[in-house]
Amino acid sequence: MQCVEFDLTPERPYSLSQTVARLVRFTTLVDRMTDDGEYSRCLHLNNELALMRVNQVGPPSRATLQVTLHGEHVRNRGVREHAERIVRRSLGAGCKLAPFYQGFRNDPLLADSVRAHHGMALCGGATLFESMVTSIFAQQVNLKFAHSIYDELTNRYGDTIEVEGETRVAFPRPARLARVRESTFHNMRLTKAKSGTIVRMAKAFAKGELDEDKLGALPDEDVIEQLVAYKGIGRWTAETSLIRGLGRVDVFPAGDLGVVKKIAIDMLGRSKVASEAEMRDFSERWRPYRSLALIYAYAVLYGDQDPPLRCADS
Repeated sequence: MQCVEFDLTPERPYSLSQTVARLVRFTTLVDRMTDDGEYSRCLHLNNELALMRVNQVGPPSRATLQVTLHGEHVRNRGVREHAERIVRRSLGAGCKLAPFYQGFRNDPLLADSVRAHHGMALCGGATLFESMVTSIFAQQVNLKFAHSIYDELTNRYGDTIEVEGETRVAFPRPARLARVRESTFHNMRLTKAKSGTIVRMAKAFAKGELDEDKLGALPDEDVIEQLVAYKGIGRWTAETSLIRGLGRVDVFPAGDLGVVKKIAIDMLGRSKVASEAEMRDFSERWRPYRSLALIYAYAVLYGDQDPPLRCADS
């Protein structure tokens, strides 16, 4: 088995532990964080299976990430570059926090969270497809249940690699899930509607109808327009996928239960749940960093508990 090591300088300030805390909160099947701060994940790099380990050296203001890749083909051309892109996007190493902090460090609603979670960047799945599937799982259910489905699906259909005597599993690729019958997903406690949506998304990515690189080059609203054209994908799913799958910093899923209820009541002091339109109007004060403002608001409101994501998507 081959091993490749390299250093990567993230956009500073950056904290690996603060950033990936949400990824390992409910499940450690794919994403893991050791007590001494090493993050690891099994994933596909240029269609080759690998285990990626990431350690941070230095405080957020001087952070350097040490990346190690293990696999049979990690020295192949393009593998390291692919790993760098994933670290910058899915682990938030390319997220520019400095201008956000400059604009909102004294914001009465966000200042405490900015201080407490210094260096926390956007993070998500290793691919847009994975982030979309996770968002589909979370439609109208709590995240704990959604992650249990994530684990079941990954264990059943994900590729595995053994490194230093430990077996790790990667989230399934679109082509693999595209071959699964909708009824099989339904038997995994997914509704018929969600089962159909996952198969449609898997086929769309496997056939190239949806391409992460091409979508990544488009403005937010253009991406949303393409995604919601698929049955079962509403605006909430598209918006959360933009944040977690493409690392977009100015997206606000105003239909999220955590937004219309928790932020409206506990942060803004309203007496009742707000409407999606009201919260979308409210979010304008956080432009052009609404995604970042949202994760910092959630961090102070929920602490170690993720919000019970829920939306109107079918």
